[in-house]
Amino acid sequence: MFYEPRNGHGLPHNPFNAIVTPRPIGWISTRGADGQDNLAPYSFFNAVAYVPPQVMFASTSAKPDRDGTKDSVANIRETGVFCVNVVEFAARDAMNATSGPWPREVDEFDHAAIAREECQTIAAARVAGAPASLECRMTQIVALEGAANFLVLGEVVGIHMRDDCMVDGMFDITRYRPLARCGYRDYAVVNEVFSLSRPGE
Repeated sequence: MFYEPRNGHGLPHNPFNAIVTPRPIGWISTRGADGQDNLAPYSFFNAVAYVPPQVMFASTSAKPDRDGTKDSVANIRETGVFCVNVVEFAARDAMNATSGPWPREVDEFDHAAIAREECQTIAAARVAGAPASLECRMTQIVALEGAANFLVLGEVVGIHMRDDCMVDGMFDITRYRPLARCGYRDYAVVNEVFSLSRPGE
């Protein structure tokens, strides 16, 4: 099958996000200028550079109470900071509960009964007990083609790692089983890993 996206795919559901899989989930916590906390998952998320460490996520829809975007991007515009919380398999239901289009006054930490802790280097909350959390200062918000598509880039200025995920000085993802987003309503979980050496190593 071949199709040009501008002409439609003719399928019951859009296959695009099922093709680009699995995708890590950035559980983004932010705080607005009014002090209101927000927590929402984004599967258009990844790390993009080592030095300095940088990450990105993209927001692709809007809420009527947020001037053409969603709570996360609106809060980051106001404060310039955000935190990325890693999602473990055990937190799948809590993560899903924070994904709804709730009004801006809804605190998803409270809504999903998620414990929070204050970040160390930025004015925001993080998911208490997450396998890892990345405290970030926004470097750019880029308007992408299409309505309400925004790319948020940030420099990681603080990193939390849960003690039980550290094994012999390395961060062991099998200790918490990271959750990944696939297409449609599908998710995947990493239960095992294998290693490959690059040529010349």
